Amino acid sequence: MSTFIQLHLLTSYPPANLNRDDLGKPKTAFMGGAERLRVSSQSLKRHWRTSDLFQESLAGNLGTRTKRLGLEVMTRLQEGGIAEGKAKDWAGRIADVFGKLEKDSVELSQLAHISPEERQAVDALTKTLIEDKRAPEKEELDLLRKKPSAADIGLFGRMLADDPAFNVEAACQVAHAITVHPVVIEDDYFTAVDDLNSGDEDRGAAHIGETGFAAGLFYSYVCINRDQLIDNLHGDEALADKAIAALAEAALKVSPTGKQNSFGSRAYASYVMAEKGSQQPRSLSVAFLKPVQGQDQASDAIACLEEQAQRFDQVYGECADRRYSLNAHSGEGSFKELMDFLKQD
Repeated sequence: MSTFIQLHLLTSYPPANLNRDDLGKPKTAFMGGAERLRVSSQSLKRHWRTSDLFQESLAGNLGTRTKRLGLEVMTRLQEGGIAEGKAKDWAGRIADVFGKLEKDSVELSQLAHISPEERQAVDALTKTLIEDKRAPEKEELDLLRKKPSAADIGLFGRMLADDPAFNVEAACQVAHAITVHPVVIEDDYFTAVDDLNSGDEDRGAAHIGETGFAAGLFYSYVCINRDQLIDNLHGDEALADKAIAALAEAALKVSPTGKQNSFGSRAYASYVMAEKGSQQPRSLSVAFLKPVQGQDQASDAIACLEEQAQRFDQVYGECADRRYSLNAHSGEGSFKELMDFLKQD
């Protein structure tokens, strides 16, 4: 049986627009008969993965998501003295290893998550082509794509539609974060004044705008299959535990950056329940199917979460071997103890 690590988080954000829809409004979801604020799992994962915290913790063990690999290779070939036509052809052959190309371009049509080993192989082949003044051979191209050992690819997976053999099954699942209570999206009407306008002739604003916002206490859920992650990382348990710690810290501390400069909506998780065990994972979102009301939403939400975990245990038996809670609302637990709990015993 696999060992699962589950994180249940409650994070409070002041007025903000963390994750916008196509109209620029905060994203929402309808749940339990009420409209809730929502932050998509895609937004959460990207902000965690690209955060300084995550990047510094796993430096040297992270891949790159890009469509521009062929463009970079083409530039390097041209700088190495290869004619533009040949450089485009050779770069296209290299980029094509990682996905389909845009028409008449060396740019990939979809983002490809390229591991450090694959990037090094591409760089080495590019250097060889420049030195030998020749096109890449099929055998060399076949060697470019490798089974990745990048921590972020191991956690979040990758899909190469043209060659499923090189797909990686994600070891981590992230739910969309939703508020535990109903929300009303409000509009912020704002103006900008021209500093050089003395107001002698025109006292009007130089710009008028409007942006949506709302405040909320969000429930977030993360599930990591540790055994799957170790398998994705070719048995490197130390790197797997390092990746789990980096992801957990980012989930607790890193906020989405939507409209961050306008709202200053940085926040740490106020409450975390961490669970470990081989039992089948389950979200605790049902705890908030009935919206939390009242003026002490943090305490009420924590109580709802803990009570729902107990009810699952009563009905199904113990749903986790061990649990650890961090409660910044009441000052119980510690971040260090939480990180120690997440390490494999």
